[in-house]
Amino acid sequence: MKIVGIDLWHVAIPTPARFYPSWIPGFPQTENRFTLVALRTASGLTGYAAGPAIGRERAGLGSLLGPYFLGERADDIPSIRQRVREVGYLGMRAGWIEPACWDILGKARGKPVYELLGGSPGSVRLYASTGQVRAGAERVREVEARLAEGFEAVKLRVHAATLEEDVAQIRETRRGVGDRAVLGVDANQGWRVAVVADAPLWDEARALAFCRAAAEHGYAWVEEPLRMDGYAELARLRAARTGVAIAGGELNAHGLPEFEVMLEKGCYDVYQPDACFTGGIAETWRIIRRVQAAGPGPGPGASGAPRYTPHTWTNGIGFAVNLQLHGASPWREETFLEYPLDPPGWVPAVRDGILAEPWLADRGRLRLPSAPGLGFTIDPRALKRHGSRFFRATHLRVAASAVWEKGLSVARELGAARDARLAARSRALEERWRAGGDAVRDALEREPWAAPA
Repeated sequence: MKIVGIDLWHVAIPTPARFYPSWIPGFPQTENRFTLVALRTASGLTGYAAGPAIGRERAGLGSLLGPYFLGERADDIPSIRQRVREVGYLGMRAGWIEPACWDILGKARGKPVYELLGGSPGSVRLYASTGQVRAGAERVREVEARLAEGFEAVKLRVHAATLEEDVAQIRETRRGVGDRAVLGVDANQGWRVAVVADAPLWDEARALAFCRAAAEHGYAWVEEPLRMDGYAELARLRAARTGVAIAGGELNAHGLPEFEVMLEKGCYDVYQPDACFTGGIAETWRIIRRVQAAGPGPGPGASGAPRYTPHTWTNGIGFAVNLQLHGASPWREETFLEYPLDPPGWVPAVRDGILAEPWLADRGRLRLPSAPGLGFTIDPRALKRHGSRFFRATHLRVAASAVWEKGLSVARELGAARDARLAARSRALEERWRAGGDAVRDALEREPWAAPA
């Protein structure tokens, strides 16, 4: 399980048509860009993970990952999480890398990750998640197309300058499709981006009025109606009992401590952490369990207790990570999983372009993968076509770099100290496993800074 190699790629998959994401007004997206990481172990297993990217902003990441991750054990996920925290101290959030270790752990045990988390095989219900803002008649045609494909639920996007325009879209859509669809709507107020064109900024009054209108027109949930760190405002909105579920949390990147604040204040009816942003699979599973333990609140559900279903709009690998968590979720049967789909610009080939098999919906459902780990295979030809490797780390390369930068004597001192720590950690883990310890249990229950014994 020892990590002996790290590879990083810039990946850019072109869209077949311009895609105008509602969350970046005025921006014509022409590629799906992300950073791909592969962790290779001494036993020959490789684990993959990916983080969304604007461009090549992670070009210097490799110089951190080599010294921080080489020699670590992929099954020592608490230690991996601590390395992720340490990289974060230097301004580089890297929680999206942790799922690569779960990919390795699942492959080593011959099980998909959702089974490691206690889930069982089967399928999940999907909601078609649109990404662009459209006028009423055009939106109706779009929803009709998704219903014809077998989807029961569709999420719209609103991002107009005025409340009246946003309400008009959801009213006309409901009138156009009637009661045949479960409809949700995303306001994209959680993380406002106005770098290209100006973006609407909702206050409490606008959010309250919109949520009441959404409830009046039979919408099931409203996503991100206020800024993601406006905890008090979100709690007041939920406490207003508008009759529609309030959802959010996709980019709240401080993990369980931040979600505990939101749960304590009662910010949401539906929590949507994305493991690519919230610190990885172990941290997100801890959030899920905390949501499960939360008591009832003022929400519109029968019990008022909050629920979980993840945000998945990144890339095919990020989708796979969150699919595994949803597959083990206690709300798997009663909630829908987000399925990004907005043709002609955003289609499975764009999201999953380097995977050997794309994640294809079948009449609004998706079968959980039976393959071990995260459940996908990278297509090497597609990766060569769409990706460029910009970093490769091995023990020899990192050692040579240390000698070049620090000099031979200092490099030897650093290497000896680190090797001693890793060896002691590995011995302690082996003793723990022999005494009945378990890598999965440790990953989910032990704090990243905890000693292995």
